[in-house]
Amino acid sequence: MSAFPPALAGSGLLLLAYLIGSLPFAVIVSQAMGLADPRSYGSGNPGATNVLRTGNKLAAALTLLGDAAKGVLAVCLARWAIDTWQLPSVLLGACAVAVFLGHLFPVFLKFKGGKGVATALGVVLALQPWLGVACAATWLIVARASGYSSLAAIAAAVFTPLYYIFGGGAAWRFDGAICFALVVIALLLCVRHRANIERLLQGKESRIGGKRKKS
Repeated sequence: MSAFPPALAGSGLLLLAYLIGSLPFAVIVSQAMGLADPRSYGSGNPGATNVLRTGNKLAAALTLLGDAAKGVLAVCLARWAIDTWQLPSVLLGACAVAVFLGHLFPVFLKFKGGKGVATALGVVLALQPWLGVACAATWLIVARASGYSSLAAIAAAVFTPLYYIFGGGAAWRFDGAICFALVVIALLLCVRHRANIERLLQGKESRIGGKRKKS
């Protein structure tokens, strides 16, 4: 049994997940490599796609890995705590949402964060590896076919909960709380891409590795 009251332990887990998600790897990596703050150019988004606009592929890759890793870490820590302290399993889905919210609204960047694509992928990989592979494959296929990172992210976000629902009971055990978390993350990710959706419809969206087109 947990040495802490379940409510206190659960609150601590959610706070920890949020703080992990708040780590701004785009800014951390850029500062460490002597690059400009990613919030000062391109889309102003502190994420791997915007960092790539500097032309430094290593910095973009490290940002991508860092943002994905924090999603993996938060979910794995939550799973360990739930198993160790016999906490409600619903906390796993709640922590998945918390780390994602940490990336979107990081306390370390005055609540102005990224769009959450890499962190969402890390979360999905930690929740169900094969689902994560399907999510990543969707992104790669759409990105390759269209050349738009934003369109690929939106497609992956929409299809991931559907993959989980239709694969439940066959490829993996279905869990209602996890499904709800995936739907929430997908909705938030799409909302964060609303400006991209508008530019896609107007034909003004920038392609992967290119400079953002002026409206």
